[in-house]
Amino acid sequence: MSTPAAAPQVRTLRRFEDFQAAGELYTRVFGYSRPEFGLNPNLLSALAQNGGSAVGAYTGSDQLVGFAYGFAGLDHHGRSFHYSQAAVIDDSCQGRGIGRTLKLAQRDIALRWGQTAMRWTFDPLLARNAHFNFCSLGAEGVAYAPDYYGREGTDRIVVEWSLTRAADGDPFASIRHLPPPALTESDWGHPIPADGSPAAFGGQWLALPERAGDDPGSTVNTRIRAAVRALLDDGLILVSCHRTRPTTDGNAPARNTATGTAAYLAVRAP
Repeated sequence: MSTPAAAPQVRTLRRFEDFQAAGELYTRVFGYSRPEFGLNPNLLSALAQNGGSAVGAYTGSDQLVGFAYGFAGLDHHGRSFHYSQAAVIDDSCQGRGIGRTLKLAQRDIALRWGQTAMRWTFDPLLARNAHFNFCSLGAEGVAYAPDYYGREGTDRIVVEWSLTRAADGDPFASIRHLPPPALTESDWGHPIPADGSPAAFGGQWLALPERAGDDPGSTVNTRIRAAVRALLDDGLILVSCHRTRPTTDGNAPARNTATGTAAYLAVRAP
């Protein structure tokens, strides 16, 4: 019987070698080859010492297997927050809770700097990221940012996470973990009014592929992005994302699409 791997230790990066290793992990995980997408070690050091964060997850052999960094932010309304620019996990360590541990480490740092909220962005087609953000951490998708990085195809959902909300203070606790209805591929990108508890929040379900397709510019992906943007621009926020229940056809076995279907839950804030 194999022994479970020990949980990686998370600590703030302080040495130049740590910043270098973080940059190498970042480019490897994201598959970047162009130098302009790399990370400057001096910048990471400066961020960590001036209102930002640079944290790494290390194995027992002191190998860096996860990394996250962020900085102090201020929006157009004068609200301050900690902006988490990226969190990356080595492929060999996916699914071990390292992403959550890194986010919690960033939370501690942000609170020490006097920041009470954290923001970051993610691709609206990534249902797995959405589930982590909304259902594991208890954050909300609050805005849509088209071409976030100034390049076509880099639309992002802006996430906000309250760092001081009490465990029993989540206004969406009663609906975050409700399963979506039995939606399938034909529902992708088409908002559907929610029944039951979410209806009290003006809830809308929006189906999308459980796994993003290879063509981000496909018709269905374009439709999904447009639908997410319309919901957020209309003042709704995203509070959950779950895999849907398979459908049944008479006495036939339950079925779903080959890639599976997930669904966002968008609601109006109370």
